[in-house]
Amino acid sequence: MAVTLTTVAAARVQKFLDSRGKGIGLRLGVKTSGCSGMAYTLEFVDEALPEDMIFESNGVKVLVDPTSLAYMDGTELDYAKEGLNEGFKFNNPNAKANCGCGESFSV
Repeated sequence: MAVTLTTVAAARVQKFLDSRGKGIGLRLGVKTSGCSGMAYTLEFVDEALPEDMIFESNGVKVLVDPTSLAYMDGTELDYAKEGLNEGFKFNNPNAKANCGCGESFSV
């Protein structure tokens, strides 16, 4: 069971953490929302919660709660720039369908 970051995503996360001046890593999760049923959450964290699963990927700690991990196991987080748009992209092998806007998914 693991959630990983590409080298590009890890560098971007580290840049954000450095500019914040604090933080231990990135928390990833899912919540019920969106047109496909579930949406990803992403936030920078200053301390781990007791229930967090902690992975290290390309030098960055990735924290995921056990409930979210069931939906995100094997997911790779990438950071892409496409034209004028840039942002994090979830490559989730568990997603059966994604909505057209790319903000939600179903399993």
